Amino acid sequence: RDDFMLDPPRKFYRLAPGREVRLRAGYFLKCNDVDTDSDGEVVRLWCTYDPGTGDGQAPDGRKVRATIHWVSVDHAVDATVALYDRLFTDPVPGADGRDPLESYNSASRELIAGAKLEPELAKTAPGEVVQFERLGYFAHDPGTPMLFHRTVGLRDEWANIQKRRQQGS
Repeated sequence: RDDFMLDPPRKFYRLAPGREVRLRAGYFLKCNDVDTDSDGEVVRLWCTYDPGTGDGQAPDGRKVRATIHWVSVDHAVDATVALYDRLFTDPVPGADGRDPLESYNSASRELIAGAKLEPELAKTAPGEVVQFERLGYFAHDPGTPMLFHRTVGLRDEWANIQKRRQQGS
């Protein structure tokens, strides 16, 4: 869902209505229409692909500004993904004389159940580390099948742009 916006702001180069992107190791894809539910949530994208762009280049020379990685829901495997944030909200817990546990970040671990992953990830060995594109490195939990823990995050330029906008408003 991070690769699509219904009404994107400037500098969002991923998929949006009327926009074209490249699928990782695939074709150019253009979003022609969007179906939403009664709450306005996107439930389906209607897209066309350009069969002449299978090598990542357009025969007419046109360029796209983004390449996205799309996982087929029909072929994906379900997993649980654990994301981690700072354990404490203060840089030096307890430095101000308070109990360090008062600055414990209760949102330091987020579990995402039902994450859709490439089928090949079902073959990873417990403890094996893999990269989730644009998200970071994840270790396959040794004690729980299909549980991946983020060990290192990657820089997300779009998230940085959004954060700067929020701080400026």
